[in-house]
Amino acid sequence: MAAKIIDGKAIAEQVNRETAELAAKLFAERGVKPGIAVVLVGSDPASQVYVNSKDRKAGELGFNSLKIDLPAATSQITLLTEIARLNRDPQVHGILVQSPLPKHISEKEIILAIDPAKDVDCFHPYNVGKMLIGEPDGFLPCTPWGVMMLLERSGINPAGKHAVIIGRSNIVGKPMMAMLVQKAKGADATVTVCHSRTPDIASFTRQADIIVAAIGKANFLTADMIKPGAVVIDVGINRIPDAAAKSGTRLVGDVDYAAVAEKASAITPVPGGVGPMTIAMLMRNTLRACQKANGLPMA
Repeated sequence: MAAKIIDGKAIAEQVNRETAELAAKLFAERGVKPGIAVVLVGSDPASQVYVNSKDRKAGELGFNSLKIDLPAATSQITLLTEIARLNRDPQVHGILVQSPLPKHISEKEIILAIDPAKDVDCFHPYNVGKMLIGEPDGFLPCTPWGVMMLLERSGINPAGKHAVIIGRSNIVGKPMMAMLVQKAKGADATVTVCHSRTPDIASFTRQADIIVAAIGKANFLTADMIKPGAVVIDVGINRIPDAAAKSGTRLVGDVDYAAVAEKASAITPVPGGVGPMTIAMLMRNTLRACQKANGLPMA
């Protein structure tokens, strides 16, 4: 059996086209453009690449984009003052403060400072709570929402299926559990969450119809850990040495892709799987924030 490859890049392009069309319609009817502000503190190379890609994608979709670069020595008070300014700016509908932050800044305090109506990452407890209880008018965390969209647009219905999530982070594992278990279209799964303290993770993953691997360990999920025909979603991004690569390294996921693809029914690659969906859903959240701010139904 050779697994169907779930092309996250192609699905993200579909979502982005729809978002751009809705943004253009909003501008034509209301004269308003969705606006996103991305704040980067310091010069972490990976964060710079990610921030630049968000800024570029916002421009491609017809959004207003504001990129704010602050030095690593920026104080917490200064950053909080900047967030307060963005909270008041009516042209900014989404605020994203790129992680990781310098150690002298409390990430928790920064998250709490962002207006929940502009929290397009869905990190604020208010939005996390709305997501958990299934309120339809809040935001959804970008990576788990991207996974849900991949499943939906690939014709994979979680209803009645056993989904096993490997990883319990606040960014992926926990919200992924909450979204899959909802009593809603495209959800209704029975969910098991495994993590670093779970004994014999393979005993759970071998029961799974759907596996979401988000543990942060390269090639962790091997072919002997899944049952034939399982759907495997790889959220991991790990850089490992590769003498054959020009850079000396290459990206792999949390799944032993080549071997698992021979046994699964569907699988996401790394790169080109979940990654593109995260930014696509961030942009959709920003559009939704703009729609809500203008008294319109959220797409």
